[in-house]
Amino acid sequence: MFRGITKRWILNTLSVILTIIILIVVALIFIVTYLFQSSVEQSLNAAGNELSLVFSGYKSNSSTDFSSTVREYVENFDKKEQMGVMVLNQSGAVKLTSTGFLNYENEKMTDFEEAAKSDSGYAFWRGKLSSGEKAMSETRVIRSESGSVVGGVRYIVSMEPVNSRIILYSVIIVAMGLIIIALVIIPGLMFIRSIVRPIRRLSVISSQIAQGDFSASEKIEHKYDDEIGDLCDAVSDMAKDLQTTEQMKNDFISRVSHELRTPLTAIKGWAETMQLSENGTIDRRTFERGMGVIIKESGRLTSIVEELLDFGRIQSGRMVLINEKIDILAEFDETVYMLKDRAVEEGIHLLYDEPDAIYPPVYGDRNRLKQVFLNILDNALKYTPKGGVVAAQVIYSEDNPDVIKIIVTDTGCGISAEDLPKVKEKFFKANQTVGGSGIGLAVADEIMNLHGGSLDIESGEGVGTTVTLTFPIYKEGQKNELPENIKL
Repeated sequence: MFRGITKRWILNTLSVILTIIILIVVALIFIVTYLFQSSVEQSLNAAGNELSLVFSGYKSNSSTDFSSTVREYVENFDKKEQMGVMVLNQSGAVKLTSTGFLNYENEKMTDFEEAAKSDSGYAFWRGKLSSGEKAMSETRVIRSESGSVVGGVRYIVSMEPVNSRIILYSVIIVAMGLIIIALVIIPGLMFIRSIVRPIRRLSVISSQIAQGDFSASEKIEHKYDDEIGDLCDAVSDMAKDLQTTEQMKNDFISRVSHELRTPLTAIKGWAETMQLSENGTIDRRTFERGMGVIIKESGRLTSIVEELLDFGRIQSGRMVLINEKIDILAEFDETVYMLKDRAVEEGIHLLYDEPDAIYPPVYGDRNRLKQVFLNILDNALKYTPKGGVVAAQVIYSEDNPDVIKIIVTDTGCGISAEDLPKVKEKFFKANQTVGGSGIGLAVADEIMNLHGGSLDIESGEGVGTTVTLTFPIYKEGQKNELPENIKL
């Protein structure tokens, strides 16, 4: 019936609370019993002390004198409604009892013998009478001048009313204990239920999400803005992120499949064309055109595969950098030169003026940084329409002598404010109409991070995009701090 958090709460917390409450209830019952019984003892003792005052000057050895004196005391005793009084002779036999009290002449009580033997001259007795009634008594002996016992007086109280009051108070204490236990258990169970129920529901929904049913997150509800509510919100947000990531991954697979299929189709088509040409011969122009397409599309395939491999290395932490001191200006200039013919073919103005100044070197992987340059410039050309402009510049300022910046600006379609924060995420592709796998920018960003630099993007939809690459300059001794082969 009870399991999990509820079971632990019952075993660890509730059991301790119940034990404490039960101990308190038992202790209170003992205290009440002790107080009532002590009250009876005090009443008996107070009456006995009065008797001591009456017989304080008694010196006679005569039993007759004792009887007359004690009879007068019994007749004038003012607490007859509270307790009974019995006069005992020197052997402990009952000779006289107070009017209106039960007959105790034949009762066997040991308090007289104990009082006679005691130096204090009195003793208590507690027990049952022959009628079954519980009683408490105190007996005080009267001694003559010579010290011999001439008689005694017994004060006796029925314990039935006292026990009834003890039972009444005990019932009240037990009832209060039960009320306290109920006040602990009921709110406790309600509190545990308010935790367990949403957690169990959250567990079921999480299992559904784990199985790919992301719509289950819509069923997550919470009543309170507490830790449970925060957990529900976190799981809901996680499910939405997973759904988005899953969609992005599916789009990525679809894009990559398309990106791979397109060059493969071209390669296969031209290979079949050259193979099936009449008489096994093909004119030189067609041959050169077909070989050009095959070489171009093979290079495109290689680029896609390398991009996927780099992404896999980054994801698994196996990206290897071969660091050295390099001239960042020369590497970027070479990359721009590689893309000039493409820009001319696509009717795009690629503007870049190599600075005349000599810039300080950068410590990094030559090939990886060139990969970043190619990705940024390729994206700029890819998203810029015919007649547009792609401008690049390298900046090194004495105002900020620790870094070199490369800025690439295009007049392309731009990126919406909603998509801009996501463009460096894996699988994300803002513009689905343009080819590409959608992971190139994520790889470039990671390479920049591994070099201690940064890749920043500013864009507006319809106004173009500006990408800023920031590189820390090489410092003496840096080679010792960063080994040439870094595996991350």
